[in-house]
Amino acid sequence: MNKVSPITPEVIKTHGLSDDEYKKVLEVLGREPNLLELGIFSVMWSEHCSYKSSKKWLKTLPTTAAWVICGPGENAGVIDIGEGLAAIFKMESHNHPSFIEPYQGAATGVGGILRDVFTMGARPIANMNALRFGSPDHPKTKHLVRGVVAGISGYGNCVGVPTVGGEVNFHPSYNGNILVNAMTLGLAQQDKIFYSAAAGAGNPVVYVGSKTGRDGIHGATMASAEFDANSEEKRPTVQVGDPFTEKLLIEACMELMNTDAIQSIQDMGAAGLTSSSFEMASKGGMGVELNMETVPQREEGMTPYEMMLSESQERMLIILKPGKEDIARKIFEKWELDFAVIGHLTDTGRMILKFHGDVVCDLPIDPLAQASPEYDRPWVPSPKLPVVAASSVKDVPWRDALKILMGCPDIASRRWIWEQYDHMVMTDTTQRPGGDAAVVRIHNSNRALAITTDVTPRYVKADPFEGGKQAVAETWRNLTAVGARPLAITDNLNFGNPQKPEIMGQIVEAINGIGEACKALDYPVISGNVSLYNETDGAPILPTPAIGGVGLIDNLDVMTTVAFKAEGEAIILLGHKDDAGWLGQSLYLREVAGEEIGAPPPVDLAFERKVGDTVRGLITGRKITACHDLSDGGLLVAIAEMALAGNIGAALENIAGHAALFGEDQARYIVSAKNAAAVLEAAKAAGIPAQHIGKTGGTAITLSGEAFELAALRQLHEGWFPAYMAQ
Repeated sequence: MNKVSPITPEVIKTHGLSDDEYKKVLEVLGREPNLLELGIFSVMWSEHCSYKSSKKWLKTLPTTAAWVICGPGENAGVIDIGEGLAAIFKMESHNHPSFIEPYQGAATGVGGILRDVFTMGARPIANMNALRFGSPDHPKTKHLVRGVVAGISGYGNCVGVPTVGGEVNFHPSYNGNILVNAMTLGLAQQDKIFYSAAAGAGNPVVYVGSKTGRDGIHGATMASAEFDANSEEKRPTVQVGDPFTEKLLIEACMELMNTDAIQSIQDMGAAGLTSSSFEMASKGGMGVELNMETVPQREEGMTPYEMMLSESQERMLIILKPGKEDIARKIFEKWELDFAVIGHLTDTGRMILKFHGDVVCDLPIDPLAQASPEYDRPWVPSPKLPVVAASSVKDVPWRDALKILMGCPDIASRRWIWEQYDHMVMTDTTQRPGGDAAVVRIHNSNRALAITTDVTPRYVKADPFEGGKQAVAETWRNLTAVGARPLAITDNLNFGNPQKPEIMGQIVEAINGIGEACKALDYPVISGNVSLYNETDGAPILPTPAIGGVGLIDNLDVMTTVAFKAEGEAIILLGHKDDAGWLGQSLYLREVAGEEIGAPPPVDLAFERKVGDTVRGLITGRKITACHDLSDGGLLVAIAEMALAGNIGAALENIAGHAALFGEDQARYIVSAKNAAAVLEAAKAAGIPAQHIGKTGGTAITLSGEAFELAALRQLHEGWFPAYMAQ
């Protein structure tokens, strides 16, 4: 066994292992590791790869349903969408890399999530993202926005997968630690889904894609640590992406998947060759022997340590069936990609790495892949905040408040962003960015998948349990509002340092809230990602458990959008309880009254489901012409968005007071209808509140004898982002 360098306490510390964890390493091995082995333990036991602080709680989430084919544990989750097809999707974070190098960080985040999906046999059909930036007036924010958006568009556009929507928010808590969460949705034949568990002693282990370089070494370890004043020095741990190679890799893998050559397949994501080889072998109860000098390398003099820990992009690891090497080699050579047999499976349960004939690593596989530390970290519940009485909040004239809200960074149109994304490539995007959910046609059919991402971090900070529930319920509403039947979610749990009991409390309570909502809505978690240590110099981000939801539209002819369709139609508010008007943690309270206080709106999940099911029935029954769920900014903001989308005004009545106009109560929708009586009767039969509040028409929003012209509203709404980025 070659000794590379002595293992000192400082070396152990730089690899992110605690004293107790290093003791466990010694117990597992019965000896001191060499530097390569220490590096492998470091990345496999990092927070980013092992979920050591969260997996105790993640196990409590509901992950099964009759339509779930594969839940958490694979590269992505899989659901049955009928007619022999499966939808495969997942969301992942690339937060730390995107703060250090925004273009490459965001670009490689997109590339990585694409590989998670197509490695399972699915052709990617849509990308989404959930982005969080610091205060707009922070000196770095504009640079980060520009770089991240360019990275997402540069990669997604080149690889030919439409970016169909997402969300963008600003808050000072993200000044030193932005969030870039990327989601991909793909389609596969149910009888052609590929998994990662290795099998067959002697089967060849094949490396395909790009060559391995020194970029991204220790990326997983870096992603599992807080930032400090020296974070810029971590730039070498950010990977560099090549979307053109990714496109070739997709096509080559799809072609190989149409043969019978593949036994198992896995992308090389976080921790690169280390995690892919260990996880495949562990899932199959196998051992692996690799010859490191056969790994394709793009730099001279690379060591096994660098090769195993590199996170170079556009790479896959494949276990081939016996004798299928030539079939696979011809396919990858045709697509001008590297192909190398770098080793074989064994029945030893050990990872043996050789370099020019010498054994440089000899590790048991399961203790690294399965027996990583699992912590039950101390946590304290978040303090309950008082309910904010509407009467205690400054009542600003509705026109003044609407002007502030429609032009504020969190509500202003994101057109500047999504116009940089090719959201129409593949020609199946049926509902474009800007609505409640994106809709992508299932090719050559009249069915479609709806996809959305959402979370309201200020709610989660104020009450992690209710905020976790609300994030799930919001995606469920978004899907419902376009006429989709919500099927499952993926999550991306972004939090601060879990070693702080108050942060760990946020994690625990948010997961509990997510789980309760998923159970109540029959909306399981089928994949996800956890990103912790999102803080700089001890200052944490707002807790941000982003939720990505997917639903099915059985008949595209009944899909609805937020836009008012015609003049003279009834505007009806559904789900509005008599005591509505919740201003605590609302954008009105923050942007207009200048306060971030109070408890967030509670989520009544049984009521949420009843209202949503009723709305979906109205859509499929063709009784409504437009639909929009109520969220940030409340009722009047939702109506303004519908009016702008359709370029048709709204005359409103029977609404008074800032709480009714701008409160953010949950489980509510605005719909327009030609026949108001039919909608009101359906709501009454379902036992949900419904209120006829006005009619469409004109060129303004009018209320209480006052008007706000749509042209002026549009200028406010669509002008903020371009003006900000042009400064």
